[in-house]
Amino acid sequence: MHFLSHKIEFPDISEASADGLLAIGGDLSPERILHGYTKGIFPWYQDEEPILWWSPDPRFVLFPEDLKVSKSMKQILRKGLFEVTENKDFKAVIENCAEVKREGQQGTWITDEMIEAYLKLHDMGFAKSVEVWQNDKLVGGLYGISFNDSLFCGESMFAKVSNASKVGFISFVQNSNYKLIDCQLHTRHLESLGAKSMPRSEFQNYL
Repeated sequence: MHFLSHKIEFPDISEASADGLLAIGGDLSPERILHGYTKGIFPWYQDEEPILWWSPDPRFVLFPEDLKVSKSMKQILRKGLFEVTENKDFKAVIENCAEVKREGQQGTWITDEMIEAYLKLHDMGFAKSVEVWQNDKLVGGLYGISFNDSLFCGESMFAKVSNASKVGFISFVQNSNYKLIDCQLHTRHLESLGAKSMPRSEFQNYL
C-alpha cells in the first residue's frame, strides 16, 4: 500500500489492489484532486478514515449514445413535472448528496472536508452541479468534475421525490456534448440507464 506525502503524485494505477485501492493519505487540495482525475484516480473514504484514493478495474461508464430512457421516463419528461438547471446551487446539491440516506449505507463518504474541496473546484470551474426543481423546491440533483466538455466524472446524486435524480441525469446527458460519462463504480440504477463496465486500460485511453 502506498502512503502519499506532501508531493502531488500518485503511484502507477497498475499497483492498485484488486478492489481498486491505490493509495492512502495526502490532502484534498484542488491540485491533487485534479491531478488524480487526469490519471483515473479519485478520493473516496468515510468519516474518521484517512483519505483513500481509488482506481477501480473495471470502470463503470456511460457513452451518451447508449443512454436508455424507458417509456415511463419519456412520459415523465414530456409532462414537464420538473425543472432542470445547471450550476444554480452547487452547495445545496453536494450537501443534499451528503445528507440523503441510502439503503444499505451507513454514514456518508461526502465529509465536510470533501464538501469544502469540491466547493473550491466549483469556484475554479471544474466541478459542476445539476439541480432538479419541483414547485421551486430542490428535489434532486447530481454533481461531478467536468473536463473540457468531453469527459464528465460523476460523483454523487440524490432524490427527495421519485424519479427526480433520473430526470436530472437523463436531461444532463441529453443536453450536453460529453463523449463519456465516468460513473466510477457499478450501480443497478446507472446500469438501467445504459452504463456498462469498461476495462481500466481502455478507460485510460479515453483520458
